[in-house]
Amino acid sequence: MCIGWAVGDVVYFALADQIGSSDPFADWHKLSLAVVTFNMTAPMVAWMRLRGMGKRPTAEMAAGMVVLALLILVAGWTGIVAMESLPWLAHGLMMPAMFVPMLLRISSTADTRAE
Repeated sequence: MCIGWAVGDVVYFALADQIGSSDPFADWHKLSLAVVTFNMTAPMVAWMRLRGMGKRPTAEMAAGMVVLALLILVAGWTGIVAMESLPWLAHGLMMPAMFVPMLLRISSTADTRAE
């Protein structure tokens, strides 16, 4: 996920520079949020599947990241956060957001073991 984020952002900024934006996070808030979310989610999913993780836990982790992006977008639309901060919030909150599906999986595993 972190490698995808780092490489993806470098490529995104380079492409944006070619079409006239030296700061796409400031110029294209919603597009940048989508790009950041994709750049962090797609490589993570590929790595998890490569490492043999099941489809369900992989989908849950990816869903956590996508749901976070949607919540951030709604927060921007409603004025709770500045639109300019959307991609930065995604960067900062994606890893903590993945703890939610992990914690839910731990509790469901513990419930299964107790039976």
